[in-house]
Amino acid sequence: MEFHSKLLQPLPEDKVRGWNGPLPFYMTYPDYRGAENEARLLRDLEYLQQMYPGDVRRCQRRIAEILDRTDYEGSMIYDEYPDRCSLQALAGSMCRILESEEGNPPTEEMIQVLLFNEIYKRRHGGRRGSFSTWF
Repeated sequence: MEFHSKLLQPLPEDKVRGWNGPLPFYMTYPDYRGAENEARLLRDLEYLQQMYPGDVRRCQRRIAEILDRTDYEGSMIYDEYPDRCSLQALAGSMCRILESEEGNPPTEEMIQVLLFNEIYKRRHGGRRGSFSTWF
């Protein structure tokens, strides 16, 4: 039992190599990998998105293509706290575009979820626009 309790304790600051001065609290926890962990999470998200049903996957790709038009430096999708009304308006315009292109478009709520996932990926360094083709 004593061994497991030691694993959950933060590292003392003098035991971390290459760092002078006080450490941020999150860097003292075991298994902290920072950007490496975030990249792993994005790969995981992209992999799971590839398992979406065919119609949803096609819709996701089209949303990513449409979002490319608003993906530029200074875009509102990169604001620290994007405006809810602007994001809902963007989702509404995507809904109208998909309605004109497809006979059976997805609901606006699903478009919002797919849009917000795509924005999350772009804000955290994910691939822009499309999935890797594993299937």
